[in-house]
Amino acid sequence: MNGKYYKTKESVEEYIELAKDVNGSQLIAKLRQFLSDNSDLLEIGSGPGSDWNILNKYYNVTGSDNSKEFLEHLISNNPKGVFCELDAINIETEKKFDGIYSNKVLHHLKDNELINSINRQFEILKPGGIICHSFWKGNGSEIFKGLFVNYHDKKNLRDLFSQYFEILLITSYIEFEEDDSILLIGKKK
Repeated sequence: MNGKYYKTKESVEEYIELAKDVNGSQLIAKLRQFLSDNSDLLEIGSGPGSDWNILNKYYNVTGSDNSKEFLEHLISNNPKGVFCELDAINIETEKKFDGIYSNKVLHHLKDNELINSINRQFEILKPGGIICHSFWKGNGSEIFKGLFVNYHDKKNLRDLFSQYFEILLITSYIEFEEDDSILLIGKKK
């Protein structure tokens, strides 16, 4: 990911405060329709840990982030949790997972980086593994608070993921305003 926004203590504290009332509970409820409880799950970009805390109730979840500041926050607030430093493109791990989850993380990748991430996700998923990712809906890209944001639509996401994954669900939803987000759930081919 480009930019330094998530790399400083001040920006991480600012983000934690801004996102304190936001979590992916509605996304995780959808994921649970496709991925059995007690499955091994990797969360890409755990950030402040809001979704990790929900996922951890149902799954053997490994949290990750590319920000040392977020990792320190996660570990200090969840000392029994499993966390690792990963970037969303290369996802350097030897472990295999039943599922991979991210909430508004992969939109920080350019299309070629997202393709590399999708390929790597395919490699580290067990047969029949499930992915669950959310994206900001729209067209084009922008720099927001020094971070690259790549917007997607359903067709674009279907084109990017369908080589490796059977699309089980692709739907629009509301995070802050009508039709601003997309949830994609897929199964490893």
